[in-house]
Amino acid sequence: MICWLTDRPEFPPVESAPDEPPGLLAAGGSLAPDWLLAAYHKGIFPWFSEGQPILWWSPDPRLVLDPSKIRITRSLRRTLRQHRFELRLDTAFETVIGTCAQIRTAHGGTWITDDIRAAYVRMHELGYAHSVESWREGRLVGGLYGIALGRVFFGESMFSLESDASKVALAHLARYLEARNFAVIDCQMTTQHLLSMGAREIARSQFSDDLATWTREGDPPGRWPAGAAAGLF
Repeated sequence: MICWLTDRPEFPPVESAPDEPPGLLAAGGSLAPDWLLAAYHKGIFPWFSEGQPILWWSPDPRLVLDPSKIRITRSLRRTLRQHRFELRLDTAFETVIGTCAQIRTAHGGTWITDDIRAAYVRMHELGYAHSVESWREGRLVGGLYGIALGRVFFGESMFSLESDASKVALAHLARYLEARNFAVIDCQMTTQHLLSMGAREIARSQFSDDLATWTREGDPPGRWPAGAAAGLF
């Protein structure tokens, strides 16, 4: 049986997660900032559907992307050079997470519940959660969001309303993080899309060991400069 959390953000060791469901570590607890910070520092994240208790996960293996090693195809590089999209940081966080939720709901369900949205908006207000946004003619057409701790960006979700809009956002995120000496983008679960862009699987034990160092380093939390992604390509 998995661990049931009550009134304090004290998570069991990640290696205690059972093989089935793979990576499910604990249930219960809260989505308050102190809980989320304690979880991410250990490589744990919440993922659950409406009507379920809060479920906490730590998958093995872990999918990660070195910002300096993102794979940009010829067609994507051409799109980047055309500057078809205007890139902004942290100017529309609530819209980004809301659109991610709407698109996934339309395709059969989402883990981005109202409680999740409220929790991550609060993390954004505290300077831990960030959005990368692709705009075209004054309209938000793609983007992603996640949590930054130390030298790690924990990617949560992305969306695209136009071809390549989310890929451009990810490419700019990688270049921005590389310039700020981030060690890794945590992609959480393995997908072919992220593998095609240079992500790789590592053992959970290695990821946990590295996090202990990475999350102690880097810049303090705070809003990212809105125009800092411009001119990176």
